[in-house]
Amino acid sequence: MMHIIKLIIVREFLSRIRNKSFIIMTFVSPLIMIAIAGVVMYLNVQKEASITPIAVCDLSGQVVSELKNTEHLTFTDCTPLGVDQAKKHLLADGYEGLLIIQSASESLPNRFEYYSENNPSLELVFSIEQSLEEILTRKNLERAQVDLNLIEQSKADINLEVFGAQGKASLKGLTEIKMAIGGALGYFIMMFIVIYGNMVMRSVIEEKNNRIVEIIISSVKPFYLMIGKILGTSLAGLLQFCIWLVCGLLLLTVLGIVAQPVLDSSVQNTGGIPSEIMSFSSELFDFPWATIGFSFLLFFLGGYLLYSSFYAAIGAAVDSETDSQQFLLPIISPLVLAVYVGFFTVINEPHGTVALVFSLIPFTSPIVMLMRIPFGVPFWQIVLSLTLLFTTFIAVVWMAGKIYRIGILSHGKKPTYKELIQWIKYY
Repeated sequence: MMHIIKLIIVREFLSRIRNKSFIIMTFVSPLIMIAIAGVVMYLNVQKEASITPIAVCDLSGQVVSELKNTEHLTFTDCTPLGVDQAKKHLLADGYEGLLIIQSASESLPNRFEYYSENNPSLELVFSIEQSLEEILTRKNLERAQVDLNLIEQSKADINLEVFGAQGKASLKGLTEIKMAIGGALGYFIMMFIVIYGNMVMRSVIEEKNNRIVEIIISSVKPFYLMIGKILGTSLAGLLQFCIWLVCGLLLLTVLGIVAQPVLDSSVQNTGGIPSEIMSFSSELFDFPWATIGFSFLLFFLGGYLLYSSFYAAIGAAVDSETDSQQFLLPIISPLVLAVYVGFFTVINEPHGTVALVFSLIPFTSPIVMLMRIPFGVPFWQIVLSLTLLFTTFIAVVWMAGKIYRIGILSHGKKPTYKELIQWIKYY
């Protein structure tokens, strides 16, 4: 039995790594991701450097002189033109929008209008509102004969120092760093499951339609064939991941060598390594990297094996990828739910009831538990989650094997959920 499964694993593994798409995905995809990240960073820099010109028509005559240009906004007084002329000409003269400050019977204006050919972003609206609020608040205080200098002097500057439960100084924003690490690992597992699970399903459908499988199962039991396909494809995926890991480490090494002169210069200019860098390095060093790495491999393997069994069963039950869509939604839904729970619950309450429950449910634990581990998870929870995950995998692969055994030779009719249940019950 083991010899047969080994032959199938080797066959599937070699067929994957010799495929052109595998080579392209392995070596070109990281470059594409780096290029996309570079483009996004460049666009963000361009956005930060951009300046939005705003024309102002102040009918009250009390505000425009106090409007100060900001990093991203410039205000130009166009009151002498009048409202009608401003609306007619200024929007076509390179201004992003026209701000009209209406006169009021009260001492200060209370109505403000903004005209633009394009819908303004919330950030732009908030920036204009904040500038106007600061001016009118200051004027209200002056009219109430409040000493503004006294208010400025009374403002307190708070620097909250963060410590751990044992009294060790911690780093601000550490929660976001932990969430970024856990989120990246969880999201990677989800993408891997979807991509390579679909590969398993397509491989089964292709062999089924080409009638190759009818020849193969004359000498191999369908269950062994399914296991071999799943393990062979998973090994190809692990090889790809290892290549990415090695390339990433090499890239970090090169960046470290390039950045070393800059760091040395910074140390010389500041008289030592900045305290922020020391704190950041100390916090990263104290992360449970061994637990994270070991848990990642186990949850990675368990999650992939669990979902690949579903994908293999679906591939055997249908004749085309189009027919598989009705069966894929129940499979993908737990993965999507796990990502949402991770990003919207774990970051706020990593040890809360919701996060704990979903980190133990086998269909969501590979993602949610990995997002929780950087925050510190009791060892017994990790062991319990892994036990439930691999136990569920054994049960699922048994059920998937029954579907695979019958579906692999079925043609011409898309099965229903009721028929799949009957296949599972069939001895």
